Amino acid sequence: MRYRKEHKQATRQRIIETAGRRFKEDGIDGSGIAALMRDAGLTNGAFYTHFTSKDDLVATTIADQLQAQNATIVAHAEPGRAGLEQIVRWYLSPWHRDSRDIGCPSAALLDEIGRCTHPTKQAYTDGVLVVADGIAARLAPDDPLSVRTRALSAYAMMAGTLQLARALADQQLADDVLDQGIDNVLALLGVEQARTRTAH
Repeated sequence: MRYRKEHKQATRQRIIETAGRRFKEDGIDGSGIAALMRDAGLTNGAFYTHFTSKDDLVATTIADQLQAQNATIVAHAEPGRAGLEQIVRWYLSPWHRDSRDIGCPSAALLDEIGRCTHPTKQAYTDGVLVVADGIAARLAPDDPLSVRTRALSAYAMMAGTLQLARALADQQLADDVLDQGIDNVLALLGVEQARTRTAH
């Protein structure tokens, strides 16, 4: 029984990770269950062993993607202003711009999430607040809730900048947008040294 339970959990996680990549590449609406399950190496029938509906999968996947973003990026950043700069520079890096399938779910899916069901919006809200609170904790360690809105604004600025950089055909212009975005976000967060550090 234990093996079966662990196997089922591993299979469920495989579906979630596969869905995360496909949603970010093809969009939520453009990703059917048949294609998702084929990507995961499973049959369509196996889907309903793990999820009640596509909406259930979408909400679960969004939550998982934001949890992973927090665990791999925000939680590993240094405390204080140095950590803020690490987070911003990672987020607005050329690597992240060019890695849509494994990058931020906000930059890839925010417009679609806004049209999703309430459970998906709630999963997104809960997940993005964890990320924002990690930023806020570095911005105001003694009272992070007082700067939560500013942290969310910085996150929104990063997501929008990344979306624009991904959409531009001119590579140099896209690079310049990322560089300027770093300066803008760090200025919003009060990291004054950003402008001199990003000078070419």
